[in-house]
Parts: sequence; C-alpha cells; structure tokens
Amino acid sequence: MLSRGIISNFRTPTPTACKYSISDKDLESRGFLLRRSISDLNLDHLNSVFVAVGFPRRDPEKIKLALEHTQSMLWVQHKKSQKPVAFARATGDGVFNAIIWDVVVDPSFQGIGLGKAVIERLIEELLDKGISNIALYSEPRVLGFYRPLGFVSDPDGIRGMVYSRKQKKKK
Repeated sequence: MLSRGIISNFRTPTPTACKYSISDKDLESRGFLLRRSISDLNLDHLNSVFVAVGFPRRDPEKIKLALEHTQSMLWVQHKKSQKPVAFARATGDGVFNAIIWDVVVDPSFQGIGLGKAVIERLIEELLDKGISNIALYSEPRVLGFYRPLGFVSDPDGIRGMVYSRKQKKKK
C-alpha cells in the first residue's frame, strides 16, 4: 500500500537516451491504446486492476474525484476488451514538484512493457511542463522496476516521511 511506500526522486536522464522503450505505434500494433483522459475510463474496471495488484478496493466516486484533481494521467486500454490494463497518474503544484501515484499493470499483462511505457510518457509530460522534482511511492518489492527509469532512493541523503496517525490503545 502507498502508506508503507518509499519516496524516490527522479533524476533527469541524459538527452541522448532513447525516447521510449516501446513506440506508440508498436503498442497499437499489439492491441493497446494510450489514453490521457477519464472520458473513456471505466472506474469499476480500473478498481479491478487496483485490487488485482493488491491495492484496497476504492469507492468509485472517490476515484473520480481524485482523477479530477490529477494533473497528469496516462492509462493503457486493451483494444479487444476495451478495459484499462495499465495506469499511472501524477499530482503536484504544476510548477516545481509532482508525485506519481497508483502505478498499476493488470497481472495478466505484466512483463510486456506496459508499466515502463506509462512511466516513460508520464515522466516526459512532467518534464515538458518544467517539473523537475518528480517523486513516487513504491512498494519495496518493486523498487527495481523504477531504478532503470531514473528513480533513486533517498538522493543526496534526502529522506521522505509519511504522516501516520497511530491508533491509541484502549485501556
């Protein structure tokens, strides 16, 4: 879950790096469409992907509200089923800082580059807006996925913290 995640910061890759590991055209030829709005996003199907990767089921109205307050979002639609199979979003101040949230890939579609495709494009969109401090929360077991994409844990000794309201013990 996000509350137990680790904050990482993105380091801008060198300009000579390849733009994407898989092109939009290749994604489409494999039966996938990239989407950037909630207009065609079925929130119940997205919620199913969240649950499939271990996130808690969320209230669809709260998902909708969160997405309405999201500055950058990208999801991958499987053309055949018309369902979302990969998703990520970013929030922030729109100028200096952004945090990437809710990175998920349906387990049936993991290992074929969809997560990487989503993150690469989301990072590019944020950088194009001039946002250079990009952070994310991640389960420790998937940190290795983010490192090749330019993320590092605790850069320059910076430590992230998360507010945690502990339950008081009843006497």
